[in-house]
Amino acid sequence: MNARRIIRLLTLTALVLGGDTSAQNEKTAQGKTGASDVPPLADYRSVADRLIRAATETDFAHKRLAELCDTFGPRFSGTTNLEAAIDWVLARMKADGLENVRGEEVLVPRWVRGVESFELLEPARETLPMLGLGGSIGTPASGLTAPVFVVQNFEDLGQRTNEARGKIVVFNAPFVGYGQTVAYRNRGASEAAKAGAVAGLVRSITPFSLQTPHTGMMVYDQAAPKVPSAAITVEDAEKLQRWQERGRTIVARLKMSAKFLDDAPSRNVIAEVAGREKPDEIVLVSGHIDSWDVGRGAQDDGGGCLVAWETVRLLHKLGLRPRRTVRVVLWTNEENGLRGAKQYVEKHRQELAKHVVAIESDNGTFQPTGFAFAGNEKAKTTVQQIGSLLEGIRATKIIPGRGGADVEQLSAAGVAVMELTVESSTYFWFHHTVADTVDKVNPQDLGRCAAALAVMAYVVADLQEPLPR
Repeated sequence: MNARRIIRLLTLTALVLGGDTSAQNEKTAQGKTGASDVPPLADYRSVADRLIRAATETDFAHKRLAELCDTFGPRFSGTTNLEAAIDWVLARMKADGLENVRGEEVLVPRWVRGVESFELLEPARETLPMLGLGGSIGTPASGLTAPVFVVQNFEDLGQRTNEARGKIVVFNAPFVGYGQTVAYRNRGASEAAKAGAVAGLVRSITPFSLQTPHTGMMVYDQAAPKVPSAAITVEDAEKLQRWQERGRTIVARLKMSAKFLDDAPSRNVIAEVAGREKPDEIVLVSGHIDSWDVGRGAQDDGGGCLVAWETVRLLHKLGLRPRRTVRVVLWTNEENGLRGAKQYVEKHRQELAKHVVAIESDNGTFQPTGFAFAGNEKAKTTVQQIGSLLEGIRATKIIPGRGGADVEQLSAAGVAVMELTVESSTYFWFHHTVADTVDKVNPQDLGRCAAALAVMAYVVADLQEPLPR
């Protein structure tokens, strides 16, 4: 055996017995100093798989969601329906064995829809489906009868202001995305009023309709007169447009008895799995328990509540107690005021520095795709690594974005925020309508959403070091 072969043999022997000494030394150094930028998230694979199995091999969450929606109906702020639902949730959370279960009081606005109708008088007589928009004033008791004037958008109205005076203005703006099109619901009434209109109606904010009007919140511009505001269906907005293009006179009668009553007491629902080492550091998961006063709030946001609730229930059931506390919050009054989230910030302001991340599920509970994340780049890298644990349920995408409307209230205090993202192409078919019922929620999708949130929350809560701010 020549010298070269002897050297090669000795080298191979050393590698077999001792491994790559440089890699080993580097690993040892990282283990001692914690120098690695990315924690060894592969160590969480088995825990992630347990959570995924526990969430997806049962329809428990869907049955609980169905009981919530079927029993209590619409859960609008200021109603006995909402408060009865909150009592039920608190009782079930205690029965689940969760810790620190409580309701934290919040005063919420109380807008009452009352009796409402929209009747076409000319060129044909017909009662059209409609829903008053949240926050709108009512009409006189006898109703408001006036000609109808249809415009495509704000620019169209601005160019034809002289035609709007004394009329019911209808914005027939096609859906091009919720964030853009919702402007007509939010400020359409005020823009119409500035042009001298007596009411402002909007084509429902949806890409698809089966004669289903969509409600939602509107806001008055204090610089404009207040006029009644409501939504009609896509089909009827198009029909009114066609009558106008034919040169026909359109006259309608709008009746709305909408009004505000005094603020009413409600509650944020809170429960926890306390951290085993750092219980004062919080990973928050959430959805909003209130809904609009139509439908059953199954996708918006009963499903989101169940996803967040399942996160802590599954941790408790599987005996998984992370280093930090995982806190579930079911917000009240997201739909027409965000009072629940705002009150939480005030009550917990001294704790917010130790809130590691606040996560919300409020996009519906369809097939999950991952999370939107708003935080620094180093934290995003860690979140992406955690996301890789979710490839089995196809929920690995981490995209830039803000959290939901509730957790955004915490963002101003420096808390990193996230939102569960889903395949939501049909979400706005049902959003804020009578059709938002539990049959629209697929049990398998709901389970996968719960799995995604549970894995993300557990791993973030259990990391050696918190996500950097």
